Amino acid sequence: MEAVAKLNNYPTSPRKMRLLADLIRGMKVDKALAVLDHNPKHPAVPLRKLVLSAISNWKAKNEGEDETELLVKTIFVDGARVIKRMRPAPQGRGYRVRKRSNHVTVIVDTKTNKAVKTAPVVAEETEVKAKKPATKKATAPKKKAATKKENN
Repeated sequence: MEAVAKLNNYPTSPRKMRLLADLIRGMKVDKALAVLDHNPKHPAVPLRKLVLSAISNWKAKNEGEDETELLVKTIFVDGARVIKRMRPAPQGRGYRVRKRSNHVTVIVDTKTNKAVKTAPVVAEETEVKAKKPATKKATAPKKKAATKKENN
C-alpha cells in the first residue's frame, strides 16, 4: 500500500525543485536519500526530509512489512503562491520581482503491488473466418509533366 507525503509553500521556485525531483523519480528510497544527501542544491535538504516522512508514513500503514524494496513511485512539483515585490529601477520606474514557492508531493510504494489478478477472458469463437483478399483498384497511369519542348 502506498504512502503519501506533501510539502506545501516551500519558498523555492518550482523549476529548481523539479530538477531534484526528476533526479530521484523511480529510484529505490535508500539510493534516493543518498543522492539527496550529497547534492549541493539547497532544496535537497527539505526534499530529503520529505522522502523520510513518506517512508515513516508507509511504515505506519504497513506494520511488519519489509521496507527495503520501497521506491519513489511518484513525485511531482506544483507551483504555489507567488509573492510580488518591487525593485527600484532607473528613471523612477520599478521592476516587479516575483518570489515563487512550490508544493511537492511524494508517493512511495513497493515495486510489487499485491493487486488481485483476474483470469484472462476466453474468446467464444476460436475459429477465424477466412476473408477474401482485398482487390486492387484500377488506377489510371499518372501523366508526366509537360516539358518545354512540348509546350513550344
